[in-house]
Amino acid sequence: MIAAEGNRLSHVANGQIRTDAKASLPARLVALHDALGLVLAEHRPAAAAVEEVFVNNNPQSTLKLGQARGVVLLAAALRGIEVGEYAARLVKKAVVGTGGAEKGQVHAMIGRLLPGVKIAGADAADALAVAITHAHHLASSSAVRASRGAVKGRSHKEQAA
Repeated sequence: MIAAEGNRLSHVANGQIRTDAKASLPARLVALHDALGLVLAEHRPAAAAVEEVFVNNNPQSTLKLGQARGVVLLAAALRGIEVGEYAARLVKKAVVGTGGAEKGQVHAMIGRLLPGVKIAGADAADALAVAITHAHHLASSSAVRASRGAVKGRSHKEQAA
């Protein structure tokens, strides 16, 4: 979780939700949903973001990741939270400046963008990177909308003159 005011970012919280590896997949998905629900209720974010699913060497892992991602999307949607979705390469480019960045580079840049943050692990660093990407995307979209409004307003005034 981060807070964004314009281009200013600050760390709110980060962590990892772990489920019992011995539990059935449906039980693990319920545990994920319940834990995520507590986080969302506590922090009440205005927006959320997730990384798009990538296909890796193990199709079963990809499928399970997709199912977990679906739970995340559902948890946000049930609370009326809009979710941005970003490809891993876009996240790396937004945070580090290159889509081919290594995980260590992303982790290091998170430390620079959110000074003093204690990151709870590689997955938490990835999540913060996705949040930062989303914050930048929202700020850029807002700036574009504002400039379009200014241009429309200007041309309207010019026509009235």
